[in-house]
Amino acid sequence: MPQNEDSQMKSVTPLLDGLAEPCALKSLRREDLPLLAEEIRGEIIRVVSRNGGHLASSLGTVELIIALHYVLDTPRDKIIFDVGHQSYAHKILTGRRAEFETLRQEGGLSGFPKRAESFYDDFDTGHSSTSVSAALGLACARDLAGDDHVVAAVLGDGALTGGMALEAMNHAGALKKKFLVILNDNNMSISPNVGGLSEYLSLLVTRPAYVNFRKKIKGGLNQYLPSSGQGIVDGLKRIEDAVKSILTEPSTMFETLGFKYLGPFDGHDVSLLIEALDGAQKLERPVLMHIMTKKGKGYAPAENDPLTFHGVGAKSPAQTPLTPDELPGEKSEPPAEFSSAPTKKALSFSDAFGQSLTQKAEKDKRITAISAAMSQGTGLAGFFEKFPERSFDVGIAEQHAVTMAAGLALGGFRPVAAIYSSFLQRAFDQLHHDVALQNLPVILAVDRAGLVGEDGPTHHGGLDLSFLRLLPGFTVMAPADAEELDSMLDLALTLDGPSAIRYPRGSTPLRPLTPPELKPVAGRGVRLREGSDLSILTLGSPLEAVLEAAGLLAADGISASVVNLRFIKPFDQELVLNEAAGTSHILTVEENSILGGLYGTVSETLAAGLPGKSYRLRGIGMPDAQVAQATQASQRASLGLDAQGIFKAAKDLLA
Repeated sequence: MPQNEDSQMKSVTPLLDGLAEPCALKSLRREDLPLLAEEIRGEIIRVVSRNGGHLASSLGTVELIIALHYVLDTPRDKIIFDVGHQSYAHKILTGRRAEFETLRQEGGLSGFPKRAESFYDDFDTGHSSTSVSAALGLACARDLAGDDHVVAAVLGDGALTGGMALEAMNHAGALKKKFLVILNDNNMSISPNVGGLSEYLSLLVTRPAYVNFRKKIKGGLNQYLPSSGQGIVDGLKRIEDAVKSILTEPSTMFETLGFKYLGPFDGHDVSLLIEALDGAQKLERPVLMHIMTKKGKGYAPAENDPLTFHGVGAKSPAQTPLTPDELPGEKSEPPAEFSSAPTKKALSFSDAFGQSLTQKAEKDKRITAISAAMSQGTGLAGFFEKFPERSFDVGIAEQHAVTMAAGLALGGFRPVAAIYSSFLQRAFDQLHHDVALQNLPVILAVDRAGLVGEDGPTHHGGLDLSFLRLLPGFTVMAPADAEELDSMLDLALTLDGPSAIRYPRGSTPLRPLTPPELKPVAGRGVRLREGSDLSILTLGSPLEAVLEAAGLLAADGISASVVNLRFIKPFDQELVLNEAAGTSHILTVEENSILGGLYGTVSETLAAGLPGKSYRLRGIGMPDAQVAQATQASQRASLGLDAQGIFKAAKDLLA
C-alpha cells in the first residue's frame, strides 16, 4: 500500500463526521439526511455488536431523532424519551459520537438518557410510561417561568399500555398546555391507515395559512352572523373531525383526551417528519403526532425478529456487525432438561424458573402465569405456548399485573406473576393493599434481583428484600441454584398466603449448593459448613461465592460456619442466635441494599435476642448509593460480593 493511501481513504461516515453538535444538522440538505440515517445505523450496529445493548428499538428511531434535532433548538427545546433505550442516535448526534464506543461499559456512556452525562439529556429514564408526566411537568414549569421553548415526549406504543402514560395524557388534555407527544408505533398497529391522503390532511391542518384561514372564518361568522355564526363554526368543525376520523381512526381516542391528533406518518421518511414536526411544534395546544416505524430498521435480522434483538449481549472483539447467529439476544434460550441431578449445562435462573413452572402446571391446573410484557425475558415463553388459556401478558402495567393476580387467587387459582425486581417496585401499593391485606396466595417470581450489569442503576434489583419483608403475611425466599428454585416453587404452591421467590440475572450454578434432600421449609435455614471462628450468613445468589470464600479462609487457618438462610421472612431467628452465641462474629452477605435487607434483619434479631451480649457484626451488600454500570462480575468485585471480597471482609472482622 502506498504510504499516503491510508490518509486518502474516504470516511465511511462523511456526514456524521462533520456533526459535532445538533445545530450542525441544520446546515445539511434534506436530501442528504437519509444517507446520514444509514451512517448512524451502521455506527449503532457496530458498537452494539461489541458492547451489547438495545439494538432494535434504537434502529427504529433514527429518522425521528434526526428530524427532532433538525427542527428543534436543543438543548433549549426539551426532548423526553420514554424508557430511553431508543436514544442511541440521540447520543451520537449530541456531541457523544467519540464516546459512543464506551456505551454500557464501566465508566462509559449509559445505555439510557442521563442528565449527569449531557445537558442534551433532559430526564433520566429507564422505566416505561414516564415521559408524558415528565414532559407535562416541564411544560407547566416553562409557562410559569414565562418561557416559550418546545417540550416533546417520545412515547413508544408499548409504553402507552402503562396506566401512568394514560393518566398523564388525560391530565395534559385538561390543562391544555402546549407540548408535543410523539407516539412511535412499531408493533401494536394502532392504525393501518398510513397513506398519502392521511399524511396530507395532517400536514394541512398545521400550516399557518390554514390555521389563519380558520381563525378569519370563525371571526367573520361570529361578527356578521352573531346569532348563527357559532353554529356554523361548530358544524364545520364537526365535518372536519368526521373526515379526519374516517381517515385516521385513532384520532377519536386521542382527541377525546384533549390532544390534536396528527398522523399517522411514515416514521422512516425523514423529510416528511421534518415537515410534520415543524407544523406540530407551532400549535398552541397538546399535540399527539403518530408515526409508524419498523423496529430494527436497516438490520435484517432485527427487522425479522425484533423481540430477540430488542436487547443483545456483548461480543468482543467485533469490528463488523455480527451475523444473526452470532449476535445473541436476551430472549431465553430453549431450556435444558431439568432434573435433580447436577446439570451439565448451566441454565439461566429465568429459564430454570420457566421450565419448572411449566412442568408443575401440567399436573396443577390451578397454576396461571402473568407477565408484564416480559414473557421471553422472564422465561415464560414455553408456558405461554403450552398453556395459552392460562397465560396473561398485561403489557407494561406491573400494578395491574399484581391486582389481577389477586383476582385470580380469589377465583381459586394459583397465579404466578413473573416481574423484574426493579419493575416490581412500581406495584408496592398493590402488593400491600390488594394481596397482603387479604392474605391471597399470589406467587411473585422476582427476576433480575440484585446487580444486573450494564443496564445500570435504573435496572438493579436491590430493594426487593427490603420492601417485601415489610408486607404482613408474605413468605420471601431466595434460591441459590436451580434445584432450590424448583423446590421453593413447590413450597409456594402449598402456602395459603402470598409469597415471593427472588433470583438474579445470569446462570445458575452447575451443581446444587445445598443437598437436594434438604427441602426448603418456610422460615428455616440450613448450616452448610461448621465453623468456630465466625459465621457467614447469606441467602440466594451470593451462596456460591460465600462457600468459595470459606474454602479460602480454611486454607488460611480460619474456621468459618456457612449458613444458607433461604428466607428473609419468616426469618430463622433461632439459627442466627445460635450462630452468634457460638462464634460471636457474624458476617452477612446479600445482593440487596444493606438497608433493611439481610443485614438489617440480623441486626434486629441480635439486638432483641442477645441483649447485653458481646458480638461483632458486619454486612456486605449493595450500598446506600447508586451502583454504576459495569459487568456483574466487576460490580460484585467492587462491592466485595465476590469470593475475594468476602474473604477480606471476614479477615477484617476477626482482626
